[in-house]
Amino acid sequence: MRLAFHAKIVQRIPVASNQVAEKFVRAAALKNFREVTAAFGYDVDAAMRRAGLSQKALKNPDLRLPANKVAWLLEDAARATGCDSIGLRMVQSRKLSNLGSTSLLLTYQATLRDVLTTIIDRLHLLNDALVLHIENAGSLVIIREEVMARSSGRQDIEMAVGVLYRICEGLLGSRWRPKSVHFSHDSPSDPTVHRAMFSCTVVFNADFNGIVCLASDLDASNPSADPLLVHYAEEMLEPAAEPNDAQVSDEVRRMIYVMLPSGRVTCELVARNLGRSLRTLQRELDETGTSFTVLLAEAKRNLVRRYIVNPHYSLEHIADLLGYSTHSAFARWFKTEFGQSPISLRRQSAKRHKDA
Repeated sequence: MRLAFHAKIVQRIPVASNQVAEKFVRAAALKNFREVTAAFGYDVDAAMRRAGLSQKALKNPDLRLPANKVAWLLEDAARATGCDSIGLRMVQSRKLSNLGSTSLLLTYQATLRDVLTTIIDRLHLLNDALVLHIENAGSLVIIREEVMARSSGRQDIEMAVGVLYRICEGLLGSRWRPKSVHFSHDSPSDPTVHRAMFSCTVVFNADFNGIVCLASDLDASNPSADPLLVHYAEEMLEPAAEPNDAQVSDEVRRMIYVMLPSGRVTCELVARNLGRSLRTLQRELDETGTSFTVLLAEAKRNLVRRYIVNPHYSLEHIADLLGYSTHSAFARWFKTEFGQSPISLRRQSAKRHKDA
């Protein structure tokens, strides 16, 4: 399924809480990490030290950890154990309560759409490396997720989609009937865990990561809905408003990740969808010490590292996903960014995977 980007964004992507590219995630993301990986003989303590993460991260779910380090740790565990479903195994038993105090606010929302909107509003408190976007497509809804971390790979993406799936399932129960789950990476050697986790078609080598469901599922009433309890929860919890030092650059980053797979992303289009004029957006980016060109290149570098290791993605398809109309234009950009051709880097990646 190729995701067409429409001119109007259904949900506005929130500003992340950090000015710099460093993103953070609650330590709750590592719940079950020790139990799952130790079963495969993985030395968790040594790996945590290599990743530069404290052992406290496995005990205090509210600690904020660098998303890049968490992503690296998950990928390292998958390589070392030979288990390419580490991230998904970690979320099999997750509950809504694993989101911490935010779960109080989610439980009593009127609909699943309201739940997802609330999560979007509070991403900077949960995982500011995550992009969550909702798009209506006729009778269907596409819920897209991306991870804005340089080390992002199969494990943290599958974990993010798995957490989202469990949230929807936990709220709707047997009424949760998604049409399909999509991953941009290739199929694992053994998809047993995926079949057990998802009660729908799982599509690999897709153009996006996320879930496709009926719009009616998203708008179905939540049997536990209670607006008064939602009001009380909002008063108790940390405000969802972004910190004062939040930067427009993170807003633009998220929009770029959303729009790139459509093959059409320009500064003018991003500005329009953020409710700004082109000149205003350019000025605001300049004031933060960056530009649209820099942010676009950053996103392309992160995404192409992920795409290039998927043997089922042709170089022409990768070029298309990154917005290049010709393979030659993509190859020139790639050579400038990485100092080698796409084919060369793909061969190196395949060799590393084979030797791992």
